[in-house]
Amino acid sequence: MQKSNIVRDGAGWETLASEINFQGSHLSVATDEVRTPTQAGRKWAVVHRKPAVVIAPLTREGKYVLIREERIPIRAAIWSMPAGQIDESLEPDGDAVRAVALRELREETGYELAPGGELVSLGYFFCSPGMTDEHCYLFLARPVQKSAAGAGHDAGEAIIDCREFSADVVRQMIADGEIRDSNTLSIWARLVARGDIFP
Repeated sequence: MQKSNIVRDGAGWETLASEINFQGSHLSVATDEVRTPTQAGRKWAVVHRKPAVVIAPLTREGKYVLIREERIPIRAAIWSMPAGQIDESLEPDGDAVRAVALRELREETGYELAPGGELVSLGYFFCSPGMTDEHCYLFLARPVQKSAAGAGHDAGEAIIDCREFSADVVRQMIADGEIRDSNTLSIWARLVARGDIFP
């Protein structure tokens, strides 16, 4: 798996060596030796992972659509915004990223953009920059409505519920620690910072 094209050497950063320790279909683990602006060379284990999309689906009635999915690494089912990896290529263009976001919205929730709806780009963020170069593109989809085709979960997904929640309920779920994944917390913070949601 290639490294992310969003992460590049320059401005005092230089990759001196990189050794692949593990290669899988969704990620690779490497030991990188990197010169930084303040250090001559430092070795670091880095997980290289495909980029992803995270979508905040908002209905015409002002409710957010969340999914509840079993997550094996944490041995729990948690509520979150729909999301998915971009498998087409490492760094697709903007149209391809938007197409993945719309596809993941329908597949994971069974919702789609309503006629006249919009998919608003909210930028991107790094999920865990101390460990991985994985980054997620954030989108607000508004308004959304239930799709006639319904959801179409991938075989590897374990989505067990999908519901609409008001902003106040989502806020309380975050405060109570019921929502605790970086994707949902990051997109919520971005929406609040932009003024789309008032704290």
